[in-house]
Amino acid sequence: MLIEHFAAGVLTYLAAPTPGPGGGLDPGPQEIPGLGTAATMFLGWGKWALIVGGVLGMFICGGMMILGRRNRSSTAVDGATGIPWVLGGLTVGAIAATVVGTVL
Repeated sequence: MLIEHFAAGVLTYLAAPTPGPGGGLDPGPQEIPGLGTAATMFLGWGKWALIVGGVLGMFICGGMMILGRRNRSSTAVDGATGIPWVLGGLTVGAIAATVVGTVL
């Protein structure tokens, strides 16, 4: 009787799917009850701030390039070198959710 119980346990263990790298301790993301609406609101605020900051940054870079056109070439250069930084920040903001989802 003990051997039959042991054999049944071994067969059940062997028939079970192989756990992943986390040993079966890596559950999927789950919303904290009651905080989903607040989290969505804060993420929306962050996205809005990125959009406003990106547009404002491009306006500032363009203005510096316009104003530095004559006799202030360093201002125009500073405006032109700011454009990749603005685009880089917008790119990081745009891919943030994908990167975090991939890492976690």
